[in-house]
Amino acid sequence: MTQPGKDLGARGRDSQPRLRVGFILARRFTLCAFANFVDVLRLAADEGDRSRPILCRWSVLSDTMSAVVSSCGVAVQPNARLSDPRAFDYVVVVGGLIDEMDNLSAGTLAFLKAAAAARVPLVGVCTGALILHRAGLMGGYRCCVSWFHHADFLEQFEGLVPVSDQIYVIDRDRLTCSGGASSAHLAAHLVERHVGEAAAHKSLRIMIIDQVLAGEKSQPGTRLDLVTTDETARRAMLHMHRNIEAPLSIDEVARRIGMSRRSLERHFDKALGCSPSDCYLEMRLDQADMLLRTTRQTVAAIAASTGFCDTSHLARAFKRHRGVVPTDLRRTP
Repeated sequence: MTQPGKDLGARGRDSQPRLRVGFILARRFTLCAFANFVDVLRLAADEGDRSRPILCRWSVLSDTMSAVVSSCGVAVQPNARLSDPRAFDYVVVVGGLIDEMDNLSAGTLAFLKAAAAARVPLVGVCTGALILHRAGLMGGYRCCVSWFHHADFLEQFEGLVPVSDQIYVIDRDRLTCSGGASSAHLAAHLVERHVGEAAAHKSLRIMIIDQVLAGEKSQPGTRLDLVTTDETARRAMLHMHRNIEAPLSIDEVARRIGMSRRSLERHFDKALGCSPSDCYLEMRLDQADMLLRTTRQTVAAIAASTGFCDTSHLARAFKRHRGVVPTDLRRTP
């Protein structure tokens, strides 16, 4: 095989690709996650922006060949039928809206199980990890989930080992990411592994993404100072995340994870340098901050949805802990 860095023109159109990816798109899949992943492959596959599938090749697979409608309404037409999964280095399942996931067709389920049996690595993008889990293919694996949907994962998908403080997770032959820009970084990781570092960096530069990020990089929605490897603190924080609108008492959080309040406080102090109460308040203020900056909800509605008694309560908390009041954030460009 030609080594990374050799001239692409010398390979010719019929050369064997170094990276072959098959995509399965779920109904109402997330278009952004799919587009970011496949565009990294496209840009790495050829010189410049010429888009010839030389170093990388990809196919959208289907057992019916019917167009698949994304969550934004744009439809994508599959271009290959399900066949031997060993034709691919990776099979990528792109999920979407968590409340509209269908069960896999018999043909798709058989294809994924054949891929797993043949040790073809399976990739779950966005809620693709849940689809793989429903197929019985994620037992005992860690998987990446969005911090925004972590509560949904815990509530609906018992048996998964969710990770929401990384942009993607690689656990043996299962690779998962939460979607969005993380799809590009996971794809770049695969390009770097199979094609070369230069190709991975080139793809992201053309997409105006500064650098290839490792999977351990925290998700943008995760406060860096609230990220920890302490499993007790993380479990407590997940219960806090799930109960932003109606905050639990710290005693109740401790009870739910099976320990005393004092023990929980010691874990938080050692892991994060703060108390559980302070951490919980920062989470609620972060959520309110995001809603103030990105939605047109009233301040009163935001106060109610983040566990504050009223607008005055929210304003006092912001002033004390952030040095601003909510209306200041609304005026921020």
